[in-house]
Amino acid sequence: MSATNITVRIDSDLARAAKVLAARRGTSVSRLVAEQLESLVQRDRAYEGAKRRALRRLSRPAELGWDKPRSRDELHERD
Repeated sequence: MSATNITVRIDSDLARAAKVLAARRGTSVSRLVAEQLESLVQRDRAYEGAKRRALRRLSRPAELGWDKPRSRDELHERD
């Protein structure tokens, strides 16, 4: 995996809080951001995959194990 640098503009108070959080976790702000972005992308990919599978299933008729009666009379037939 090759790393790419990006620039993100955030509020200075948020930047300070992020630095404190990163220090408490023993990592960098860059690593925190990268992990969160990775998590978001993975969840989005999982959602899109599940959505595709669900739509594929919905496009096929459901097998309910039921046979339609041939006529109205047959449906109301009494012995």
